[in-house]
Amino acid sequence: MQQLSEFALREQLLVASQQLLVLGLNKGTSGNVSVRCDSGFLVTPSGMKVEAMSSTSMVKMQWDGSFEANKKPSSEWRFHRDIMQSRPEINAVIHTHSMFATTLACLHKEIPPFHYMIAIAGGDTIRCADYALFGSQALSDYALAALVERKACLLANHGMIALGRDLEDALAVCQEVENLCEQYWRTLQVGAPNLLTEEEMRAVFQQFKGYGNWAI
Repeated sequence: MQQLSEFALREQLLVASQQLLVLGLNKGTSGNVSVRCDSGFLVTPSGMKVEAMSSTSMVKMQWDGSFEANKKPSSEWRFHRDIMQSRPEINAVIHTHSMFATTLACLHKEIPPFHYMIAIAGGDTIRCADYALFGSQALSDYALAALVERKACLLANHGMIALGRDLEDALAVCQEVENLCEQYWRTLQVGAPNLLTEEEMRAVFQQFKGYGNWAI
């Protein structure tokens, strides 16, 4: 993966934040986004509406939690840092309060293999991390546990995290997980869905290998 300049990454972070707003995956000041850079990572600022952001609003952080002067990073910077430190293949993290993911997260529901596209998150389920106060180290620890061998998880009573090799990949995962959450929520209005078996899911993973954007 070619390393982009910090300026280019700041621009990408702004565009990704704007896309999340346009797609309805975040509203107001909810959610946050980060991307790995040469000596740390960039994360969206705390409490700032996307409409007010510029590329210079993004906050550069070091792995020790320090950040550039006169700026305030998202309160969720801990799980952004911890995910990227523990997952070298991950270069972008998106957190949303999107409607259907958050609805299921408030019910503490894990998403089972009701649809084969569950595989895009890296396994045959999308786990729901235990609840902890936003911005806390406990929340980061719970998120890391739920993300083992996964590219997405729900956060109990909170929202969703999606990971990617870059911001484009993370955004694609985020959109698909929200779509899956809506589909699962709708099936629950009718009854319990028929779930795919382990064997059927293994066939999906095999089919996904080298399959365009969903290669795993």
